[in-house]
Amino acid sequence: MIDVHRLGVLQAVAEHGSFNRAAAALRITPSAVSQQVAALERGLGTLVVERSTRGVVLTEAGRLMVEAAGAIGAELRHAREQIDRLAAPRPRLTVATFTTGGRHLLPAALARFAAEHPEADLHVVEREPEESLPMVREGVADLAIAYHFDGPLPVQPGDRSGLDWTPLMDDPLSVVLPEAHPLAGREELDLAELADDRWVVGCSKTEAFLHRHAALAGFDLRVAGSTTDYFFARSLVAAGVGVSLVPQVALDPPLPGTRVVPVRPPRPARHFGIAVARRRRPQPYAEALARLLKAGATVG
Repeated sequence: MIDVHRLGVLQAVAEHGSFNRAAAALRITPSAVSQQVAALERGLGTLVVERSTRGVVLTEAGRLMVEAAGAIGAELRHAREQIDRLAAPRPRLTVATFTTGGRHLLPAALARFAAEHPEADLHVVEREPEESLPMVREGVADLAIAYHFDGPLPVQPGDRSGLDWTPLMDDPLSVVLPEAHPLAGREELDLAELADDRWVVGCSKTEAFLHRHAALAGFDLRVAGSTTDYFFARSLVAAGVGVSLVPQVALDPPLPGTRVVPVRPPRPARHFGIAVARRRRPQPYAEALARLLKAGATVG
């Protein structure tokens, strides 16, 4: 078994040309250098240096050992770097998103992000805006994909929220009707035309919007079903339970037995955006993902 430490001593002898100078470079005694070289020779069964009053000269076997020492040293340094990299915590990017926005925006953006930043660990959590925005503010998440309806922005420039908001896209709402509904053939309609219908809601915020609209239009909203999933809501529409108001990005895949009719302008919409924390230090991974999300933000 060749001792790696003895190979290192031989390398120093080869570099400095004598036991004394090698000893000074290694900060050991010349006797210790001589003993290490002699032990290496005993292990190999051949001389690695020729000793003389003028110094030492490598033998052919010695030159082979020095070359091997260089290669072994390089491999050991590489292994050390790999171990250090394993031991060091990988940078992590945590993204909070609501379901339909994440399904529409994240797959393509995250695939590109992972290709550009393989060193980063991605972590995605599903949260509605009322939960995701505080997560970003508190540092639990690095970036949130959130939305609001036609009211004020959830984050105002320069406010005390500690967040910055970047608009991404608008997600217009449509009415989903059973295919046998009398208005199923219309190109567009007003929500007031459905005052006598029963409604299936796929989101609490959509339900709140519908209640506000019904109050302004002078009719009572009759809720026949309440879910947290737009596809389930559309399934109930197909079964004839009622009609529903569904965002554009939640209309895929098409569902047999239903018809989609846009709401007449001014058409209500959800407005998607990115929330990040206002921090003095750079946030390169959050900024990189935000750039990719903006590049891919489209409907349909």
